[in-house]
Amino acid sequence: MGEKARKRRAATAAALLTAAVTASLTAGCTGARGPVDDSRGQAQTPQRSHSPSPSPAESGGGAVLAVKIDNVRAARPQTGLDSADIVYAEQVEGGLSRLMAIYATKLPKAVGPVRSARESDLELLRQFERPTLAFSGAQGKLLPLINKAPLDGQTPEKVADAYYRGTDKPAPHNLYVRPNKLLPSAPGADALTTGFHHGAAPVGGRPEKSRTVRYPSARFTFTWSGGRDRWLVSMDGTPAVTTDGQRMAPATVVVQHVKVRESAFHDFLGNNTPYTETVGSGKAEVLRDGRSYDVNWKRASAADGTEFTTADGAPVNFAEGQVWVVFLKD
Repeated sequence: MGEKARKRRAATAAALLTAAVTASLTAGCTGARGPVDDSRGQAQTPQRSHSPSPSPAESGGGAVLAVKIDNVRAARPQTGLDSADIVYAEQVEGGLSRLMAIYATKLPKAVGPVRSARESDLELLRQFERPTLAFSGAQGKLLPLINKAPLDGQTPEKVADAYYRGTDKPAPHNLYVRPNKLLPSAPGADALTTGFHHGAAPVGGRPEKSRTVRYPSARFTFTWSGGRDRWLVSMDGTPAVTTDGQRMAPATVVVQHVKVRESAFHDFLGNNTPYTETVGSGKAEVLRDGRSYDVNWKRASAADGTEFTTADGAPVNFAEGQVWVVFLKD
């Protein structure tokens, strides 16, 4: 995290604390009576809340936009992923995967398909300063925790004109969000208070042509393209492209080894929802420039970004461009 970001965090700490307390006392539209996710991403709305929604300007203004994105086969190809600054991949119920895309330097016209939030998303998002989270619902008992978290949760029930149903896929895999309805403009790179560093590659490493990460029911493969200076993404054995035909191709890929435990929540079938722990420390592999580097990661608290360092403690630089972080169970 840069000095500018640290000063800004210190200057706004009191305001964030006040906002969090206020949110817990004035639960908004995604509260206990808001949309309930059936764990298939289909929001159910027993009763619409009458609490006022913040305007886009109030929701944005320097905060990143985070969008929970569906990643089962029926949801592909996705929309707007190539514009994200960071893409996080996590394991969810049934050994499947789900993505969370972070937007700071560019807002595409649409992003999706949008799906439901998970408990571990709240910990992951604490590193950003009051981010806007676009999601389609959550497990009923999780919704009060989302309301209390220092973020602006924006659902279709809360900001109806920001979302629409597409005709290219069946529900629930056809819900999309218009980012410009949630943020007045892209907040810029300074909003990415993640601890990432960009610059020259570390010394050493080993040549790497391809790296595959496997979940019980999903897999990601990153194949180096020297012609594009990017890692070409494949998911479940199929090249990953967006709806406009753009191949997903991050400049840096991080395979972060983490603890994955049971959460306090279950899906509609009774399956426990995995909780990915992103606070702590461990090992990681950083892929850039056709090479792989074994590094250490550390995140002291939820409010901190994640630091990646070499064995001698030097910061590890990422290549300029999109970063994918794939969480892999230790």
